[in-house]
Amino acid sequence: MPLSPSSSLAAAPAGQALIVQRVCAPEHAPEWASWLSDLGFLPGEAVRVLRRGARRTGNLVVRVGQSTFALRHAEAECIAVTPRTHG
Repeated sequence: MPLSPSSSLAAAPAGQALIVQRVCAPEHAPEWASWLSDLGFLPGEAVRVLRRGARRTGNLVVRVGQSTFALRHAEAECIAVTPRTHG
């Protein structure tokens, strides 16, 4: 499933090469923005969903840069991404 021009990491299909556009946080957890940035989810960084949990809103295994993390669906929704283009 192709992504719209800018979509959340939570909606990204597994395996697609993506670029982080921005990170925001929900009102109930404003610290998530700095926590995700500390992990390496920064604008311009390469990211890819490696695996999804059994449920559509379950956990995701993602690679950002050279690191691999498990994120909850709600955390992945805070990360806006676009498809990576070559050239």
